[in-house]
Amino acid sequence: MDNKLEKLYFSIKEVGKLTGLKPYVLRYWESEFPTLNPTKNRAGKRTYRQKDIDLIFQIKELLYDRKFTIKGAIEELKDSSEEETVIINQNNSVEVDQRILHEVRQELKTILADLNRN
Repeated sequence: MDNKLEKLYFSIKEVGKLTGLKPYVLRYWESEFPTLNPTKNRAGKRTYRQKDIDLIFQIKELLYDRKFTIKGAIEELKDSSEEETVIINQNNSVEVDQRILHEVRQELKTILADLNRN
């Protein structure tokens, strides 16, 4: 998804506006999709990161556009995440999850943008 934003954390209300989903839908999806697990701040409020928002857009596409069931969408997400795992060094069998690399890259871009503003 090309819905990249420069903020690091988003409230459930902001995510709802970005995705076109009601907060109760987001909370329900958290209970159904184990990979959708936004952190909570000290006040107990959900804080979504870009990776959470990307996942929400994936789930929304699977459920609304491609008409998957929730169970089917969970399986599809599992299958796609297994495909993203690659071995970079066959001798040591070091596996790197592409989602983690993407998240680190996005955070570094955000930090760089912040530094360039100052």
